[in-house]
Amino acid sequence: MLQDGALCWLPDGTARSRTPGKVLTAIGRVLEPVSQTPRMETGLLGAVLLLCMADVLHSFAIEEKEDIFKRMVCPAFLMFDNAAYLADMTFELPCNCKPEEVSNVVWYFQKNMGGHETTVLTDFSGNMVIDSGHIHVGSNVLKRFTIRMFSLIVFRAQVSDSGHYLCGTKKGDFFYGYDVDVQPTKHITVAFLDIGQHVQDDYTAKAFSVFTTFWDWTKCDRCGVRGEQRRIGLCYMQSARLHPRYRTVLANVTSCGSRAVPAQLQRSGRRWKPEVAVRSCMVPCAQEDNPQEGVQAISNVIHKLGQKPWLPRVPTQFHKHPLGRDLVIACPEARPEHAVAWDKDSVRLYRSRYLVGVNKTMRVFIDHGNHLHIRRLRFSDRGTYFCWREGKLVAGLRLRVDYQAQRRRSLDDPETIYTIKAISVSYVLVGVIFITVHVCRCCWRVLGCPART
Repeated sequence: MLQDGALCWLPDGTARSRTPGKVLTAIGRVLEPVSQTPRMETGLLGAVLLLCMADVLHSFAIEEKEDIFKRMVCPAFLMFDNAAYLADMTFELPCNCKPEEVSNVVWYFQKNMGGHETTVLTDFSGNMVIDSGHIHVGSNVLKRFTIRMFSLIVFRAQVSDSGHYLCGTKKGDFFYGYDVDVQPTKHITVAFLDIGQHVQDDYTAKAFSVFTTFWDWTKCDRCGVRGEQRRIGLCYMQSARLHPRYRTVLANVTSCGSRAVPAQLQRSGRRWKPEVAVRSCMVPCAQEDNPQEGVQAISNVIHKLGQKPWLPRVPTQFHKHPLGRDLVIACPEARPEHAVAWDKDSVRLYRSRYLVGVNKTMRVFIDHGNHLHIRRLRFSDRGTYFCWREGKLVAGLRLRVDYQAQRRRSLDDPETIYTIKAISVSYVLVGVIFITVHVCRCCWRVLGCPART
């Protein structure tokens, strides 16, 4: 393998390259017998020139990638780039600049600038997330991050992850900073455009204005049948009183939860909730490449003999769950910002009916992270649940509901703790009522009021 540059052969038989001359001479001697054939010379020359151009472009691409930190100069005064996300999303923060001699970076997290509590996020001790599907909601940020190519990746972000993220070294030298605002999904505003609902109107005051900035519409979550599209909107504020240390894409515009917003305006920003707009869509399914006629006939016979006709041809997992327990189903390799849909057998579970918050008494619903929730499992919930991702049917879960097996309860069991708390609270309430009644009767007697018979 040549390390110094690309090799180009010219029509006159010479070669030009940054490779040392001895290597070129050796290669020229090997190719000399082949170039003497007149008929093969033209085709061979064209192929060599084509490979030469591809090699040169590849060399320039590698050189440009290696010099990215040389061209990006770190600011003399540390600034913070504003970035806003919705809860349960996964976000990535690149370390856009660092000295060339620094080979490893350390990320620091501070809730408030100048605070005494600083969380160090580093992979030096082997803290590396391998499978993001094993991450639980509500876990500490130390269990939900990884560092890849100097970039910090936080999985399933929570509102508590909002704050300042700084890229630096182990000694405490900082190169780049972010102001991250993770906005909650609780009490989120949902607008179903098909039934005439509208998004929130902008609010303008004397010193600021609050509005919603929407992302692009997702892909249609189903193909061949009626599907749905979702559009996420985050809260943003415009004011001339923003802190100048925070850098924004537009002048005087930042997310509502940013630390650039003055304290007297943060309360107004918290009242404005994120929004989700949902509308119907219809797209055809992509046609797969059909095999030849003979192979097609053989595959049809094999399909009819080896597969059940009432089930789609997707990977299906079998799961047994106890009666009366709660169940949460996640779509494989799906992220909260993806277009995800759910079906039970042949029934479409549309968001216009099953999105969380549509009905307060919902037992089966889809959350804003695209998970399917089933509370207090019943025998009628048995069936096959299919998952669509980005408009394609990708997986199925065949659910079986059984009676819960009897097991011994320990004192640290969550249900045991809940039962003990409920019984304790009941005894306390009964005791308070009993004591209050007797105290009232004693006071009644002391005051000299005759008791009624």
